[in-house]
Amino acid sequence: MRVFVTGASGWIGRGLVPELIAAGHEVTGLARSNAAAQALRAAGARVRPGSLDDLGVLRDAAAASDGVVHLAFKHDIAFSGDFAGATAADRAAIETFGEALAGTGKPFVIASGILGVLGLPPGVVATERDGLAAADGDREVPISGANDRMANAHYATALASRGVRSSIVRLPPATHGNGDNGFIPAAIGFARQKGTAAYVGDGSNRWPSVHRDDAARLFRLALEAGPAGSVLHAVGDEGVPIREVAEIFAAHLGVPAVSVTPEQAGEFVGFLGRFWGFDGPASTQITRDLLGWEPTRPGLIADLKEGHYFA
Repeated sequence: MRVFVTGASGWIGRGLVPELIAAGHEVTGLARSNAAAQALRAAGARVRPGSLDDLGVLRDAAAASDGVVHLAFKHDIAFSGDFAGATAADRAAIETFGEALAGTGKPFVIASGILGVLGLPPGVVATERDGLAAADGDREVPISGANDRMANAHYATALASRGVRSSIVRLPPATHGNGDNGFIPAAIGFARQKGTAAYVGDGSNRWPSVHRDDAARLFRLALEAGPAGSVLHAVGDEGVPIREVAEIFAAHLGVPAVSVTPEQAGEFVGFLGRFWGFDGPASTQITRDLLGWEPTRPGLIADLKEGHYFA
């Protein structure tokens, strides 16, 4: 299968590209820099220069492919405060892919999120059946911009009615592994900076997690066999208590692990303060039953204990 991948040189993409090639697929990755292009070529992929803003490039690449995996997201502007701009660019790309693939029956897989996006009460174990109804733009969610990101996912799954074998893979906030540059290393950076590994309240709130390699394998399975309109959860650990995570930070960094109030969280963990205390476990049983996916790589706690996050 000729597969076009956005975000191919990013965190998930660096696991997915070799996964696809090993399974016999021909991969072309979107590259917005020379460094990204070089990394893709080194991994055995072809290169399509461009960015998410180059909608003509996206349309042509999708039309020339047998399937598309859309991983790219403008995290840089999202984390700078312009989440609306990031989700708008994402929506434009998804709509462009939908137009190019409509009526073909070809697979289209996109990445989405779990924590705080579904708007479930704290402590409810999220399943793949949650969040399937169109999101109310006025509903309260703990993560800024979550309604817009959810709306993009709904648009993608609705492409099934237009002859696209679309599916979404929801990722946990802790999609971990050696080389991770996401939320967990950000939290470690704040702990170093503050000299304190903070958790909120008693720290019993849980985050789901998955190893990057297990997530990459699920994206491949979704591309190859995901039913049209399906929602999949890339979850290895249903819920890891944040206090346990903070205590590992403390042990490796030689700093105390301390409880903070929700109001204090931003002072200790920066932009993560909005949801460092959020409790959002998630199940993956439906995904496992549907595609036969089983996580095989280390869980978050075991991965943290290996020490590479603190090297």
